[in-house]
Amino acid sequence: MTLTVLLTGAAGFIGSHTAVALAARGNRVIGLDNFNPYYDPQRKRANVAEIAAEAPAADFRLVEGDLRDKPLVERLFAEHRFDVVVHLAAMAGVRASADDPVTYYDVNLGGTLTLLEAARAYGQGRIVFASTSSAYGATTRLPFREDDPADRPLAPYPASKRAAELLGHAYHHLYRTSFTALRFFTVYGPRGRPDMLTYRLVDAIRTGVPLNLYEGGRMARDWTFVSDTVAGIVAAVDAALGYEIVNLGRGEPALVSDFLAAFERYTGRKVPWIEAPKPEADVERTHADIDKARRLLGYRPSVGLDEGARRMVEWYERAVAKLSEA
Repeated sequence: MTLTVLLTGAAGFIGSHTAVALAARGNRVIGLDNFNPYYDPQRKRANVAEIAAEAPAADFRLVEGDLRDKPLVERLFAEHRFDVVVHLAAMAGVRASADDPVTYYDVNLGGTLTLLEAARAYGQGRIVFASTSSAYGATTRLPFREDDPADRPLAPYPASKRAAELLGHAYHHLYRTSFTALRFFTVYGPRGRPDMLTYRLVDAIRTGVPLNLYEGGRMARDWTFVSDTVAGIVAAVDAALGYEIVNLGRGEPALVSDFLAAFERYTGRKVPWIEAPKPEADVERTHADIDKARRLLGYRPSVGLDEGARRMVEWYERAVAKLSEA
């Protein structure tokens, strides 16, 4: 069955890959993005061009607008009668959220409320929501499991995402909205944001400018390649689960230093870096228990570090070449 999908954050990193995946399988995708200047909006416009290149015959339409614009959101719901909403739009960045918590809450919680209200008003009962592994805070329970209380976030960003998860539960309870919160674990790959470690480390290899490496790379992350994350999102689109929180990681954490080593093996060059102290909002380790994702979504991550490094570097080289031509 062909689905009509509202995809918020469609021009972003994960959003642009999700747009391709949904549209390529025949879904009708209405993308919403406000091209927020958290990083250069031209990068997002380049992402949109890549959607068109990767799925040229797809039924994809981009609407430029803000998630918090209630009349716009209601107009989209009235016009398109969405079968499902994939809500990826957010103010991102754990550390940056400490500098502007008001905006983070306005977008991440207030924007989610706008969507939930529109979905309720127009009888659309299925929402797939992008949450974060940062919601677990500094839990000592490993691997991270979805039944963890997740009530000690370390920064406004994960706190806003956890609050949105709870709001989703309220709407499920009151209005039977199907709300699936997917907790992403350190997603990396092509079109990644320029402030993310993966982009910065490849940039450091190219430019020779040292990377600030927290704790000398001794922290561990559950690195998840973007295509695996997107496969989980698409599976959630097809599954009306009621209310569920589901981890989307690889389930195999690796030290940051080992992550860098995968890029060094592929490029044959060292990543220049200098040691920096761990920020207060960061945790020492993330590790996803993905049993629930396997059971409910048939989730099977397949891209390891070496393959992920190869794909990321190849995309980066193409992207830099395009910027040089511009």
